[in-house]
Amino acid sequence: MKTIRSFDDFVQDLREAGFSMGGDRDGGVFTLAAFFGPEIRWHTEDAQTDPWEWRIRVLREYRDLAYGKFFFGNGGYITGEWFPCFYAARRAAAPENVGGRKMRFQGTKTLEEEYEDGNVSREALTVYRLLQEYRELPAHLLRQYGGFIGKEYASAFERALVELQAGFYISICGQARKVSKKGEEYGWFSSVFCLTEDFWGEEVMREAEKTDPEEAYRRLEAQIRKLNPQAKPERMRKFILG
Repeated sequence: MKTIRSFDDFVQDLREAGFSMGGDRDGGVFTLAAFFGPEIRWHTEDAQTDPWEWRIRVLREYRDLAYGKFFFGNGGYITGEWFPCFYAARRAAAPENVGGRKMRFQGTKTLEEEYEDGNVSREALTVYRLLQEYRELPAHLLRQYGGFIGKEYASAFERALVELQAGFYISICGQARKVSKKGEEYGWFSSVFCLTEDFWGEEVMREAEKTDPEEAYRRLEAQIRKLNPQAKPERMRKFILG
């Protein structure tokens, strides 16, 4: 990796790495933040040098780069080249263990079937069904339409979003603000979500669905070791399998 001094540098290094934690902490695996030069500063609102801005900018400008809460419940990036490996490893079509660990999800099952098996929360199922209906919704409307109103529902709603992103059922596809009755935007931006297959498109999803889970795991493990030879096996397994 070369020193990252701008958004363009970041995109180039991300494509080379294939994936990265989104913040300064590497989770014991890898983060491109370790290569930030002194020009890179958080929360300045400078689109060229503020990594906080890059989360949405990659989604807006590229169709083969994803940002979401993929790793350890935290934000991270995955490129289209490496997404099929993550998808195959986490959503293996067969119930065999992958990477020495029992799979949480099995790709032959629908989310409704996973819910019946106790692998998915009721809140996650509600969010998923809303996105099946609307295809794309900002978080504040998902909260409203799903009935997650009030502080007592906040944690369950956020857990559902993380659960669905980590399982590659939904993806962040942009951001939006609330709209008043007069049609005027107001308030903070919130993430917009869509179904993962809508985000990546048919070609990438076909590649993901035909990728062998065990081979995918080995490829990801090898890439992590290339990026961070000191990464411990258990941290790598958690990073890969979610």
